[in-house]
Amino acid sequence: MSEQAPEPFEPFEPVDEDWRTALAIVAHPDDMEYGGAAAVARWTSQGKTVVYAMVTSGEAGIDGLDPAECGPLREAEQLASARVVGVETVEFLGYPDGVVEYGLPLRRDIARLVRRHRPDIVITSNFRDTYGGVFLNQADHIAVGRATLDGVRDAGNRWVFRELLAEGHEPWNGVRQIWAAASPDAGHAVDTTDTFDRGVASLEEHRAYLAGLSGAMAEPREFLEGAGRGAGTRLGTRFAVSFEVFPLS
Repeated sequence: MSEQAPEPFEPFEPVDEDWRTALAIVAHPDDMEYGGAAAVARWTSQGKTVVYAMVTSGEAGIDGLDPAECGPLREAEQLASARVVGVETVEFLGYPDGVVEYGLPLRRDIARLVRRHRPDIVITSNFRDTYGGVFLNQADHIAVGRATLDGVRDAGNRWVFRELLAEGHEPWNGVRQIWAAASPDAGHAVDTTDTFDRGVASLEEHRAYLAGLSGAMAEPREFLEGAGRGAGTRLGTRFAVSFEVFPLS
């Protein structure tokens, strides 16, 4: 008996690009660079505004470097990385790297971010348990992504986290969609063929972090080409970045 051919992947749909502002909320410096910086470069080139918010400073990310020294270094690398793709505003929430917990404090801080920046689109990283059923996801990614889903909705309810009203942050119901980059359940993508090199250059700014890695993730161009070509095949382009899209309004 012959083996059946594997089922072909469904093609990706293009993401909606009819928006002006986006807020990217991720766990660590480098999360956007491994998940979506080339897409950000495309959007800032179109005149859109993208703001980055890092829940941690990635201070537990380099084994041979004490967190007190590592945190400021990784923040500096993230700032340089963001500039490569046209992001001017990067915020760090100061949660402890590696032990981020889903809960009310994180939801409140995310709701505050959304109310302050009032974006059309919110971007986060994959929060599923795995990457395609093969590689386990990291706990901070899961906690931050799931808190982002809830915190965005909290931002629109004036009776949730009422202290935000006292701080002067009025509710914001203007987020139209939340996009989770590199999700195994992605159904959408954006063409990054023209901005792929800027995405690579953005990741290369994380020099100290990359120097402490081994394997495929230590080679920015090779790693991003693999992911970008795979997504591009399903979108019908050379390179792409994929997203799981959650419509809100």
